[in-house]
Amino acid sequence: MAAIGASIHLVGGVSPFFQRRTTTTSYGGITKRGRILAVSSEPIGRGTGLGENENLDKKINLKTVTEKAEVKPNIYANPEELPEFDEGKKWLKDYLEECKEMIRSDGGPPRWFSPLECSSSTSPDCPLLLFLPGIDGTGLGLIMHHHNLGKMFNIWCLHIPVQDRTPFNELVKLVERTIRSENYRSPNRPIYIVAESLGACLAFSVAARNRDIDLVLVSSNPGLFSLFSFLPAATSFSKSQLQPLIPLLEIMPDQFPLNLPYMLSLPTGNPLRMLIDNVVKRGPLPQIIGELSQDLAKMSPYLPVLADILPKETLRWKLDLLKSGSAHANSCLHAVKAQMLILCSGRDQLLPSQEESKRLQKALPDCEIRKFEESGHFLFLEDNIDLATIIKGASFYRRGKRFDCGSDYIPPTPREFKKLHESISWILTATSPVMLSTLEDGKVVRGLAGIPSEGPVLLVGYHTLLGVEVVPLVTQFMMERNILVRGIAHPVMFVRVKDGKPPDVEISDYDILRVMGAVPVSAANFYKLMSSKSHALLYPGGLREALHRKGEEYKLFWPDKSEFVRMAARFGAKIVPFGAVGTDDFAEIILDYNDLMKIPWSREEIEQITSRSVKLRVDASGEVANQQMHMPWMIPKFPGRFYYRFGKPILTKGMKEELKEKKRCDELYLHIKSEVEGCIDFLKHRREEDPYRNIASRVLYQASHPHPHPTSPFNIPSFDLSDFDSPS
Repeated sequence: MAAIGASIHLVGGVSPFFQRRTTTTSYGGITKRGRILAVSSEPIGRGTGLGENENLDKKINLKTVTEKAEVKPNIYANPEELPEFDEGKKWLKDYLEECKEMIRSDGGPPRWFSPLECSSSTSPDCPLLLFLPGIDGTGLGLIMHHHNLGKMFNIWCLHIPVQDRTPFNELVKLVERTIRSENYRSPNRPIYIVAESLGACLAFSVAARNRDIDLVLVSSNPGLFSLFSFLPAATSFSKSQLQPLIPLLEIMPDQFPLNLPYMLSLPTGNPLRMLIDNVVKRGPLPQIIGELSQDLAKMSPYLPVLADILPKETLRWKLDLLKSGSAHANSCLHAVKAQMLILCSGRDQLLPSQEESKRLQKALPDCEIRKFEESGHFLFLEDNIDLATIIKGASFYRRGKRFDCGSDYIPPTPREFKKLHESISWILTATSPVMLSTLEDGKVVRGLAGIPSEGPVLLVGYHTLLGVEVVPLVTQFMMERNILVRGIAHPVMFVRVKDGKPPDVEISDYDILRVMGAVPVSAANFYKLMSSKSHALLYPGGLREALHRKGEEYKLFWPDKSEFVRMAARFGAKIVPFGAVGTDDFAEIILDYNDLMKIPWSREEIEQITSRSVKLRVDASGEVANQQMHMPWMIPKFPGRFYYRFGKPILTKGMKEELKEKKRCDELYLHIKSEVEGCIDFLKHRREEDPYRNIASRVLYQASHPHPHPTSPFNIPSFDLSDFDSPS
């Protein structure tokens, strides 16, 4: 079928979480507690089929229905004006304040709680997420993520009271009882475990003991579970900055108000960064103590809370837990079969997280890594980290045994779209896309007014060099029409690990496209997109067009079989043929596939990558079957401009029976192909008349139109359409 993105590299007051009655079950079990839930009337946007309660729908009064039927303004129209952070997000000070409430009456055994702000917004059929805390034990480590995660999961957090001395094996049994109970209740639903440091030890131990349960593990910088391992090749303790600091803990007087490892767990604000930088220096012990004393004044607002959360005796106990837990986790690592997502930091000053993550990826059969080069050890307390987006981008969110691109997909939030727009704004500025569409009467207009609003809609077009035309296309559909275009993409964007080896391409480079709804090409996924009335993007030429050879610009490589026509007609989809031109104004191929195959080392690399990639169109013939994975060598050119033309929609409603006849189906297929070629020819001819085709002229135009806002790259004038009056 299709392949997109063949080689793209884009990149108030604080209240307690709960008020509880002490109605505790047997030791180590789940604590039952009464909760006061915050009820919000704000609707939560979800993907198709996230299990809205039909009984509740029947109780909605007529006024509410009328209000929901009203057309709402497109919040994506001006990405620059979208808020940097979602309303309701909490911060580090909220973490510290709520820790006070959490430990105020902190007796009893370890127990679970559900964050207040998550309880009112989560659908009952969402999967369970268990958070296993680090050395602090409060269970509040995800507080900055509760708002977004609460729309996707039912969240339970493990709270280990300050004075609790439950041994590691009992904590394992507590978590194990919980997942077994939940699995018995919902056997077809995965259980997510998010963990850090001590929690990672628990997560790995539980996963090894419950291989028959569908678990998804998300671990942040999990090198701590090998912190005390004594395996020479496997331990990270000898390289850890914590090693010289543990003796410091032993000689500190009991009244000294500094809980060293916990302080190191704080994120990198300005005073915290200075403190951490001083602590991790490998200097003489008196020098370290002296530098710490100088920074205590800056940390003074936090010290009372820190002292209460992790007093010295508790800290010693937690270090013992880490020692026994890390030894147990390493001993059973071979038995872990759960799906695993490891988050590792590039600036982890405590542990060699990236090295440890690579070790785990080799040891675990289903493990992926996401790197955060500018982050420190404790990711979950950093402002720029959004765990919900990370899980969505890695395609790790699912509600059943397998990911369903229809019911499991959650559209991007305004903040996620803002981040996308910021990351690709340079592409939009450089290309200044011109988008034309065709109305029902055949009139070509500027903009996307000719695109049907109601799905299913199938956009069928030409894949330009490296598939870069996808980026402006998806962005403009969101900004102008509030339409999410879901690309049917090459499996290279989704492949995980094959034969126990890491993938040849950096799969995280495609996370943003997956957040925007891209799905791997397959008949099943195509069916789901059409049945869910989506706007789908299909490139029949696939990888062969995106990685074309020299002299093959704007040449279609479509298969002989009419692959998509019958499926579109089955759901009465509107097919919109389109063409895109402009990549020849940005780069020129100097070494294509034919040239690279003549170079021995290059040929070997292409064959290796291709052999490890998912094979498409194995039964096809001709050039379209030539799907070798390679990167052509190119030289940049002085930037021109991108042009798109969307043809008149082709209606297939009522044609299901008619298109069962092969001849009629082939005729429609060839008609669509002819329309795409016509759109390309139109754009190639008319762009010659564009006075703003050159980037220099566009820059001058924007400079002369600075008020009230700088001109959008999409709104710069182009050629005149008034003389074009022939139907599409």
